[in-house]
Amino acid sequence: MESEAPSRRRRLLLPAAGLLVLAAGAGSMLPAWPPLRPLSPLLPAGLALLLALRWLYRLCFAPLQRLQAAHQVGYIPEPGGSKREAANEVRRRRKRGDLPPVYPNGWYRLLDSKQLQVAQVKNITIFGEQVAVYRGQDGQAYVVDAYCPHLGANLAVGGRVMGNCIECPFHGWQFRGEDGKCTKIPYAEKVPDFVKTKTWLSCELNGEVFVWYHCDGIDPSWSIPEQEEIHSGAWVYRGMTEHYINCHIQEIPENAADIAHLSHLHSPSVLSGADLRYTSSRLWGFAQHDWKAEWNPEPEPNKHCSLMLVDHVLHILGRRFSLLDVHVVARQVGPGIVYLWFSHSFLGRGVILQCVTPVEPLLQRVSHSIYYQANIPAIIPKFVMMAECIQFERDIMIWNNKKYISKPLLVKEDSAIARHRRWYAQFYSENSPRFPIQQDGLDW
Repeated sequence: MESEAPSRRRRLLLPAAGLLVLAAGAGSMLPAWPPLRPLSPLLPAGLALLLALRWLYRLCFAPLQRLQAAHQVGYIPEPGGSKREAANEVRRRRKRGDLPPVYPNGWYRLLDSKQLQVAQVKNITIFGEQVAVYRGQDGQAYVVDAYCPHLGANLAVGGRVMGNCIECPFHGWQFRGEDGKCTKIPYAEKVPDFVKTKTWLSCELNGEVFVWYHCDGIDPSWSIPEQEEIHSGAWVYRGMTEHYINCHIQEIPENAADIAHLSHLHSPSVLSGADLRYTSSRLWGFAQHDWKAEWNPEPEPNKHCSLMLVDHVLHILGRRFSLLDVHVVARQVGPGIVYLWFSHSFLGRGVILQCVTPVEPLLQRVSHSIYYQANIPAIIPKFVMMAECIQFERDIMIWNNKKYISKPLLVKEDSAIARHRRWYAQFYSENSPRFPIQQDGLDW
């Protein structure tokens, strides 16, 4: 991200005039791809052409991938300092406020299905714990506690998949993924019936693996809806972004009910980038986003869901650019899953799956995966995703530096925020874990 300013000057031209604004902003969102630089005259022409074609291929056809570490977005370094140092300093001095419980009950994303091959094991941190996620020979994903109950070895670090069991790398004990029961101890005459490890209820759909969390061990009372177009292949994967955010999990979905912040934070053109110090620059003032939105909870039997309806209009030099009018339906399912459906006569139809996963009490991993009509050129959903990413990183700059206010000062136009908090409270229960120490003083 240090190279964001110069890269923002690179512009990508599209045949469709309506995508020029997105294209201009998206040039800064390709840090992992080799930029086009003047090629040495000594470089063979054939190799230069090959590199150019490779770059164009990745731009036009390869899925977008933007993975950001916790310190890379939303922090302002001191002169001569780094973003990592700025992030550590903000985390050290920031007041946290009177926080709600840190782990709401619900379904959470672990990883993308394509990241877990048959017989592969992954070590993932979620809810402040380590879990081992592996795919058995039957093709099913299993989730178990990472630490072997024998002597504590990490099953995901050197452990092997044996059938549908995972084998401990320390002594070879094998645990069955479906119920955690130990099925083999190589040097023991008999496996005691009580030997087992904890398993986590999981499911796999929409190209992702999810795990169920409830502080009281209660089974799910609702399920994740499957997106039929993803299952049938009518909509294809076009890329993802991933960010780590230092805030309470509730603050991220609460943005849906905070209608007022749209016109202030997200009206400046995506051309001005994600750094809030520069989004109001007059240089990019010729383009403005206009948002109209409303948020409401859904009634029974879907009280765990809420709905946000968004209409986007782009103004260029004060005139409405109707080619980029976009209608978005954002449906929140539980505390950590959001479906953002896009529908446009020119840009086509698709969905962005937003998943918020608590890594630690105040560290959230947020992924956005986009699936789009197969007959729409890949470059279009990639630019949609890039524009969405710029807007989302503006929110990250707020979340990373703000304090949670349990009793905020609200005007009547903020009424949806209070309603959202009452709706979100259903995902907490009496035993939901809370942040252990309110570090708001100077003596910690």
